[in-house]
Amino acid sequence: MVASASSSPLGNDKFQDHHIFEIAGNQLQLICNPARRLDVLSTLIDQAKSRLKLFYYMFEGDETGKFILNKLINACERGVDVELIVDSFGSNDAPDGFFDPFVRAGGSFAIFSPRFSTSYFVRNHQKMLIADDRKALIGGFNIANQYFDQRPAQQPEEDLEANWEDLGLVITGPQAEIISRYYDQLSTWVHNHNGNIRLLRKMIRNWDPGYGPFQWLLGGPSNRLSRWAWTIKKDLETGHRLDLVSAYFSPGQGLLRRIGRLSKWGGGNRLILPGKTDNAATIGASRLLYGYLLKRDSHIYEYQPKRLHMKLVIVDNAVYIGSANFDLRSLFINVELMLRIEDAAFAKHARLMVDDISHQSRPISVELHKERRSFLNRIRWFLSYFIVNTLDYTVTRRLNFGVKK
Repeated sequence: MVASASSSPLGNDKFQDHHIFEIAGNQLQLICNPARRLDVLSTLIDQAKSRLKLFYYMFEGDETGKFILNKLINACERGVDVELIVDSFGSNDAPDGFFDPFVRAGGSFAIFSPRFSTSYFVRNHQKMLIADDRKALIGGFNIANQYFDQRPAQQPEEDLEANWEDLGLVITGPQAEIISRYYDQLSTWVHNHNGNIRLLRKMIRNWDPGYGPFQWLLGGPSNRLSRWAWTIKKDLETGHRLDLVSAYFSPGQGLLRRIGRLSKWGGGNRLILPGKTDNAATIGASRLLYGYLLKRDSHIYEYQPKRLHMKLVIVDNAVYIGSANFDLRSLFINVELMLRIEDAAFAKHARLMVDDISHQSRPISVELHKERRSFLNRIRWFLSYFIVNTLDYTVTRRLNFGVKK
């Protein structure tokens, strides 16, 4: 099925991730199913004819990492120019020498900020694959077993709850060429200026996000609002309806007030946040904000089947998809990539997926929130919010502030 920006809304009121949307000469496909995301990822690599460009925050040495790395090696051996960049912090668990066979096959490999410097504390949190400058795959998922529901033979079935629910977007058309040009700028910085935070900030600040139905919005270390943060701020100020699915939700007071006003005076908010995670502090930080939002008629849900890693924001007819969470680190520190797509039919399609996710989530009522809001939990939530937004997820994971209930 192909729908255009001017087409009538979908008639079946059920999300199906095989739908393809035609918007301004580009084909877009949302993919939520983890097995299909892995299939699309591997197929894009297999079908590439001339060039592949990949950047992933986390590229692990598990079964999925080995599978994708072998695909990249095969692409090199059939003459494809393959470039892979990973973040030094996110991919730190990959075994020593893991990427060596890829380099020996002719692949170009680099690490974002491999040495200790001021930029080492800046996570390059982006995830993207670009094939032949005509197809791109973006989203929140990394290259690791838990993002595709893959498990070793010895892993018990019940451990699948430790996997991550995530989302991918396939883009075919001229917009893939735009993100390919951005990748080239990023690659130039990594190969020639790695660790120079001033030039990184300048590159992000000078990036032209485009206009019209597509905007490629970057976030990064800055003493001013990034284009991604500035754009979502403006949409929240003028919008009437917000649907948000986010792995980490701990915005600052300014954005929180805008979300509250939109819910109170607009059509209401629907926020789907994690009920399971690898870091209890991030849940605690979110729960600190529930009371404020519930008083302003927001509808809050906690996702139950497994850990939530998705990054999706829909304000009226604008859909944001990419790598950024809704917290201070993603809004102001990490290097992030978010694509803003403005199209009524596509926004309705994305909301159908949010409907499905909400049906698998636990509604947070005022009564439930009051039951959880003990004196001890409030202290934990406050500490979680402070530390998550001041330090880092890895630090808070070790401290393990938060509430299991």
